[in-house]
Amino acid sequence: MGKTVRAGIVPLFIPHMGCPHHCSFCDQRSISGQQQRVTPQTVAKELREAFSYQQPPGTEIAFFGGSFTCLPEELMCAFLEQAAPFLQNGQAAGLRCSTRPDGINLHTLALLRKYGMKTVELGAQSLDEEVLLRNQRGHTSQDVFSAVQLLRENGFRVGLQIMTGLPGDTPETLEKTVRGVLKIHPDMLRIYPTVVLRGTLLENWMRDGSFQPMGLDEAVDICSGILARMEQAGIPVIRLGLHASDTLEQEMVGGAYHPAFRELCESRLIREKVDRELGSFAAGSRILLRVSSKDVSRTVGQKRANLQHWRQMGYQVTVRAADVQPGSLLLTEDSDYGYLQRGV
Repeated sequence: MGKTVRAGIVPLFIPHMGCPHHCSFCDQRSISGQQQRVTPQTVAKELREAFSYQQPPGTEIAFFGGSFTCLPEELMCAFLEQAAPFLQNGQAAGLRCSTRPDGINLHTLALLRKYGMKTVELGAQSLDEEVLLRNQRGHTSQDVFSAVQLLRENGFRVGLQIMTGLPGDTPETLEKTVRGVLKIHPDMLRIYPTVVLRGTLLENWMRDGSFQPMGLDEAVDICSGILARMEQAGIPVIRLGLHASDTLEQEMVGGAYHPAFRELCESRLIREKVDRELGSFAAGSRILLRVSSKDVSRTVGQKRANLQHWRQMGYQVTVRAADVQPGSLLLTEDSDYGYLQRGV
């Protein structure tokens, strides 16, 4: 059987462009790692450079970082015109963009379809009205549901982006958001724990004590739980945590950030899975934990955190790569009388 080649994305970041609001957390220049103003000419140059290399089949050109559909129509079409030749010659399979839920209307969707847009990601951030209002999002939760319906009726794939740990967010409001996402069942989801960037309202609120950002360990605990629920529902989580960049790390002044945030979340889920199985072994047992070679790093944990956790529980766990399916675990207890095996 031939090797599967994953479709790629050629990302074009348009920070701050098109957005009519200034949300509490927003500094798109830091998030994208880009400071210079983007023009149709700079987009054309980036595309030529990207497609001077062979891209995998199915590659999409993506306009990220701003509220693409809120751009002046002339400018939005100018950006799309730069991408058109790469769709026409078959180097790109389609377009995608990110935008605000209140930036969706029939006229704009007709334009997007004309240029080959296939996927639209909506920055929902929360589905609780008070959280949206406090963070100056400028849209309602109903705007999200309405935009999703309009996109689907017009043949677009729909992505959602949500944030955890925003001011005003509580376990109850976050649960409301998660249930809303499950109800919408988007084609893809991005989950971003809140990061406080220099020069934002969040920084002001953090400095005056009116907002306490969530720490990394709590964010991992919460986001890993959301990840598990989305996977169970069949909703692909295509990103966990902000994309790493030097600018982001320089501008960050608080909040939950780690360049391998997704791996931390996946490692936490593996830890919890193993924890449930270890209860059937006697305390002090020496355990051999066999996993797919792809899962070894996540099972051991960052800085061997999972091994230390299990040692504190009273178990000496050794992790080995084995011929098992990714996501599967096989625990064996070493004894004088052979191996007691439990497959998970």
